[in-house]
Amino acid sequence: MLQDKDRIFTNIYGRHDWGLEGALKRGQWDGTKDILAKGRDFIIKEIQASGLRGRGGAGFPTGLKWSFMPKQSDGRPHYLVVNADESEPGTCKDRDILRHDPHTLIEGCLIAGFAMGAHAAYIYVRGEFMRERERLQAAIDQAYDAGLLGKNACGSGWDMDVFVHHGAGAYICGEETALLESLEGKKGQPRMKPPFPANVGLYGCPTTVNNVESIAVTPTIMRRGAAWFSSFGRDNNKGTKLFMISGHVNTPCVVEEELGITFRELIEKHAGGVRGGWDNLLAVIPGGASCPIVRADQIMDAQMDFDGMRAIGSSFGTGGVIVMDRSTDVIAAISRISYFFRHESCGQCTPCREGTGWMWRVMERMRQGNAAREEIDMLFQVSKQIEGHTICALGDAAAWPVQALIRNFRPVIEARIDDYVSQHGMAAE
Repeated sequence: MLQDKDRIFTNIYGRHDWGLEGALKRGQWDGTKDILAKGRDFIIKEIQASGLRGRGGAGFPTGLKWSFMPKQSDGRPHYLVVNADESEPGTCKDRDILRHDPHTLIEGCLIAGFAMGAHAAYIYVRGEFMRERERLQAAIDQAYDAGLLGKNACGSGWDMDVFVHHGAGAYICGEETALLESLEGKKGQPRMKPPFPANVGLYGCPTTVNNVESIAVTPTIMRRGAAWFSSFGRDNNKGTKLFMISGHVNTPCVVEEELGITFRELIEKHAGGVRGGWDNLLAVIPGGASCPIVRADQIMDAQMDFDGMRAIGSSFGTGGVIVMDRSTDVIAAISRISYFFRHESCGQCTPCREGTGWMWRVMERMRQGNAAREEIDMLFQVSKQIEGHTICALGDAAAWPVQALIRNFRPVIEARIDDYVSQHGMAAE
């Protein structure tokens, strides 16, 4: 279990001053100039050595991503874009960083921007996050006033500007290329890859898109060293992570913990246990709405990290744990998630535009039991035709919850259908 002295986000609950004065007291902006003086290559190597993986869901190695940025400029400016479009149901960590600990992110922007040769960072904030954006902007203004940003930032000789861009409330803009399109003032629709953003990103220039948490932890990693960060967790799953625990627990919370903590320990220590006790646990979505749902017996002693969740047929995502007790209508829950993905599909790819609506309509009938047993397999087949056949991962994200429901809760669906048939004589045509 993580000790307080090893927590990176020391004001995640907003109990102390969020501003620059409070941040300095907590050790932020300490020796930033010295970190930059070590050079771009040193910073990238240190982040690679720390084992930090992207905290926005995909878990791509952060240092490796930075290293894709061209070493020499070909005349085009380089950009850092921070993805603060936190719209996945079950995910609520980035907003706490923005409103309670914004200077971790701003200092991170300077260090990361310098490492990738960028003089400008754009923070793309979710449309609904009004207060968070105001807080972030106020913190950026403080940093400018103190000479920590702008010309010769922190006296390092590097110029760095940080801009806040307010989104218009679309889940799809959390996809990195759709975010870039939206940032350029166009419709938020994902781009074909390649070319990848590191080569052709914002305004056609080399760009790295990172999650808020991925950037916000970098100053502490640089100060305390890669070896310190990688001492937490296991191979391929290093470091600390913000977990968000919601649903049927006694004390829902956002908490920073070591990667690889078991599910049982995470819920017992921080969320006050499952409502009605462990025997009342039915299912868990381990990382946000797009991650496959798993049964209680599968996750109970599983390790909460990328490999641990893959081992039980789910994914770790952002660490947004949604706990469901036995009062949950699990079919209705997944149908509700299907509706979300149908609503948020940008409509660019046919399999996703048509398939998400089709899946939701079938899920609604399954919720009532108004379906035939053979439709369960048909639903699974159709979800497989959506998964992997779209420009971005929204098609996959919509298919996985449905597939996992069929894999793990098929008897529940069959019982619902049999029930309906016994009451109404037969399934509707």
